[in-house]
Amino acid sequence: MPDDATPPSDITASHPTARHLRAAEAPASGSVDARPLSATFPAEATLPTDTVSYGPDVANDKVFRLLGNLEGKRVLELGCGGGHAAVALAKQGAKVISLDPSPARLDRARQLAEREEAKVELRQGDLADLAFIRADTIDAVVSVFALATVDDTDRVYRQVHRVLSPECPLVLSVPHPAFAMIEPAATDPLRIARSYWQRDPRPFETDDGDGADHPRTLSDIFTSLGRANFRVDTILEPEPDATTVHSRFWSQVMAWVPATLVIRARKEGI
Repeated sequence: MPDDATPPSDITASHPTARHLRAAEAPASGSVDARPLSATFPAEATLPTDTVSYGPDVANDKVFRLLGNLEGKRVLELGCGGGHAAVALAKQGAKVISLDPSPARLDRARQLAEREEAKVELRQGDLADLAFIRADTIDAVVSVFALATVDDTDRVYRQVHRVLSPECPLVLSVPHPAFAMIEPAATDPLRIARSYWQRDPRPFETDDGDGADHPRTLSDIFTSLGRANFRVDTILEPEPDATTVHSRFWSQVMAWVPATLVIRARKEGI
């Protein structure tokens, strides 16, 4: 939107799904969080513990069915958030290993697992430090928004390829690269604030410490997965879930610009 354009009072008014959208629950601060979604979701979200949620205000794995039957399978989670995905995976019969660099997030995940009586192996470490896992022994790898905070994802993908069994999936979600172009908390949230190809990190602060979001284009992610010998078989850009009251992460601009990108890629070769 040009700088001198007047933003509409309701930016969803002319959107095809506008008649289905319900009002958002107001965030505690009274405004949309200015931090990148990777800084807060899923660590600060209230999420179900029976299925994996891939992003704010979009459908979950009960709808997308990217992981399949997990009974008896070994699943590695990269980035534990608040522990909801790890608990959900364990409840579905998986043997779950959850890796995260943050002691605070691991503590929250441990408390949730104990409360839900779910068995989850929690480990602290860099998301690429997978030397403790033998090659070809993992049946699925899941990562929700955590890879957006990693500077060198190529290294992560190489290590994930090593530990996955052949043809097994890596399912990841990240903030959509188009969403990085805008500032949902700004007065005019549809104004383009960054180039789509601008890749410099966006620093943020949380209660767990400092970090940075690393925007990547869709082609960047696709190319990195291909270099690591993954075959991408699913790319999702989910529209907002119009059937429920929106979460505190909701911004009306999500009705226009996808906030979440979900990818499933399968290991090829050895």
